[in-house]
Parts: sequence; C-alpha cells; structure tokens
Amino acid sequence: MQHSRKPAPRRRNQRAFDLLDIPGLGRFLRWRHARTILQIPLFLIAAVMIWDGLTGSPLAPKNAATVLTWVHYRGLVTLALLVAGNLFCMACPFMLPRNLARKFFTPARMWPRRLRNKWVAIALFVTFLFTYELFDLWATPWWTAWILMSYFAAALVLDSLFKGAPFCKYVCPIGQFNMVSSLISPLEVTVRDPNACLSCHTKDCITGRDDLPGCELWLFQERKIGNMDCTFCLDCIHACPHDNVGISLRMPGAELANDSRRSGIGVLSQRTDISVLISIFTFGALLNAFGMVSPVYAVQRWLANTLNLQTEAAILGLIFTIGLILEPLAVLGLAAWLTRRFTNATESLVMLVNRYAVALLPLGFGMWLAHYSFHFLTGFWSFLPVLRTILSDVGIPFTWLPRTGLGPLVDQPKIYPLELGFIGLGTVLALWTAAQIAERTSPTRRWQAWTPWATLIIMLAASAMWLVGQPMEMRGTIFGAA
Repeated sequence: MQHSRKPAPRRRNQRAFDLLDIPGLGRFLRWRHARTILQIPLFLIAAVMIWDGLTGSPLAPKNAATVLTWVHYRGLVTLALLVAGNLFCMACPFMLPRNLARKFFTPARMWPRRLRNKWVAIALFVTFLFTYELFDLWATPWWTAWILMSYFAAALVLDSLFKGAPFCKYVCPIGQFNMVSSLISPLEVTVRDPNACLSCHTKDCITGRDDLPGCELWLFQERKIGNMDCTFCLDCIHACPHDNVGISLRMPGAELANDSRRSGIGVLSQRTDISVLISIFTFGALLNAFGMVSPVYAVQRWLANTLNLQTEAAILGLIFTIGLILEPLAVLGLAAWLTRRFTNATESLVMLVNRYAVALLPLGFGMWLAHYSFHFLTGFWSFLPVLRTILSDVGIPFTWLPRTGLGPLVDQPKIYPLELGFIGLGTVLALWTAAQIAERTSPTRRWQAWTPWATLIIMLAASAMWLVGQPMEMRGTIFGAA
C-alpha cells in the first residue's frame, strides 16, 4: 500500500518518558536504517566467533565462540532485559542476511496455521537446555560455531519461504527467552496517543507504507499490549506517518496481571503454549543452575546406582524429565487444585495454571539473571587473551594484551549478595503479580486464591537462593573447566 502524505505534526507524548524524546538517540532510532546499523557490529562479531570456533583453539577459555557466547552474551542480554528491554532482538545479527535475501526473494507462503504457537520453540528450548549439559557446549567451540551457523541458516530459509517473521515469532528459542523476559522490562514499544489511532484509516503500523514494512509479527499497535512477541524491530515506528509510536517507560511487570486480548497473541490465560513456555523458562532456570553445582554429581551417581543407568544421556534425560515435566506438572497442578478448592472455582485446572503461570516469570528471570551475572562478572576479562590470539592470527601483534584471563570484575563474595538481590526482587514481583491475579479473578476470596501460589513461589525462591549459595563451576573461563 502506497501513501505519499507527509507525517502529521508530532503530538505531545502522553507518558512520562519516551526513548525517542532523547536528543540524538531519538533521531537515530527513527531513522529507517537504524536497526541495520545496530545489526552490522553483531554480525561481524558473530562471523569472528564462527571463524574462531571452527579454526581456532579447541580450548573454551581461549576461543571467541565459547567465551563470547557463554560468558559475555548471556550476561549482557539479561542485564539489558532488566534495564531496558529486548535489545538483542532489536539488533539481531541473524536478520541481516535474511533481510538482504528478501530484496531478491519475496515469500509467498503463510506459516502453517497448526504451527502458529510456541510448541516448536518450546521443544527447541528444551532440546537446547538438554544438549547444553549432555555435550558440554560451553566447552566446545566447534559445536558453538555450528549452533550460530544453524541460527543464521534457519532464519534465512524460513523467512525466505514464509511471509512475516515466523522464525522470530514461532521458532527461535533465543527470541522466546528474550520476549518472555521482556514482559518485566521497563520499556515498551507502544502508541503515544490512542486517540490518534482512532482517526487513522490506513493502519500503516501493521500494513506498511511506501517501501517501509509494517509489523511482521502481526502486532497491531492500536491493540497491542505489552512486550510479548515484540522484537523491538522499530518497523511500526518507521511506518507510522503520525509519529504516534514510541518506546515508553512503564512499570516493570505491570502487564503480567493484564489478561486482556492482545493483538497477534490473544488472551494469555487461553494460551496453554505460553504458560508452558513460562513454566519451562522458570523451572529451566533452576535446573540449568543445578547442573553447575556439586550436588548434581551426587544425584547423578545415586540415579546411576539405583536405576542401573549406564549412560550420561539416560541420567540427564531422567533429571530433565523430572525437573522440566513431572515437577512442574505436580506443583502447578497442586496449586491450581488448591485454588479451585479454596475458592469454589469452576474453571479447569489447565485454565487456572494458564492464569497464574505468568506470576512465576519474575522469579524465573531473577534466577537467570543471578546465574548469568555470576559468570559474566567473574569471567568478564576472559575476552582479552582471546582478542590477543585473534589479532595475532591475522598479523596484528598486540603484545600488551594478557595471555591469560585477569581476575574477576567483581569479587565472588560481593556477587553473592547481588544474586540474592536479583532473586529477592523477582520473588517480590512474583508474589505481587499472583496477588493481582487473585484480586481480579477471585475478589471475595483473593487470599485463599493467592496462598497456594505464594507458597509455591516462596518454595521456588528458597531453592534458587540455595542454588546460588553452592560453589558453581566457572564454565568457559580460564578459571574453570575447559
């Protein structure tokens, strides 16, 4: 759809703060090529990581693929999600070759209707968590490089065949992690003035205008709520001729208790796939950390001796089945059953789980943040010897760079209170969210509805605090196992 009209005069922002109001930064983000400029550095870094992973040192602490992926990327992404939002998806390097390919190939197919959900992404997320432990991915530069290449290939192939952005919305496990986490981020791409949308007849934010695409994730700004499925791609900002879409400040986690219908998503409490994704996200945070503390080895030995399991795959498979399937089914089902019993609700247990599962999200994110921050802060300087090796390989002798990693950016005794703080904040927000849901759905028996979920949240928080108190492997750094 072509529109030649000039943008209308800018309207006064209805919110306290908008990222686009910052001089310089706002002008840059409104530029149609802003995302490409952000993607190019990450694409070049990814190319170096792939090259070093395939040809460089097989030792994880000496290879860019493993150091930058498992130490720096994860820590920076979670910190960015905490202080801003989904910045990685905004600058996603996997989209750069895909966008270039779309200049030559126009997708003609729609993503299959039966796959327009999160089940494929959930399966890939669980597979990643399992293979990460089974094949020690943090210690294998070669496999890490191949994982990066598979992301580039999947994004290129899928988005060249199908319209929209099916790789981001339905497939990419990194994207699902980021989009779920961004539900509690302080920034949101949203409409500035809802009244301006009422008089807009072209709906350019979703349809596009001239050669500017609309939202490829099918999030209609006028009816969009929150950050779910939003990659911060800025297409809606560029396409809106009224300058009526901004990146606004909001109360972190405020959208969790909102069960209104969302454009491109529907009602969260009716999306079992999203509640399962959030449950895997939360229990996966605990399980991933459990795999890095010493008690896990005692559990593995006990399972091997008790059940006569001979292979690591069988032992890990059982642990993951318990941690990601049986335990969530048991505790979430029990909490839902108690809620129904205490409040005389007539809803199904699945519906109650769907309704309250979002309350677990802040705690899960707090655990991921605590875990990844530990590795990031203890292994921060590990990129320096890697950089020295890479520069030496291309004939640039930076002899002043260290040959081995330096000490941690923050001493470990100081990191522990920080980890407890992240988990504590996540716990408080989780309890508040559960209380808001109980207030909305069971106003006359809100305390009875809230109690089972509050008990579950406190028990999970206690487990998280116990985990970060255990000695943790410093994987992928010169201080830990290679």
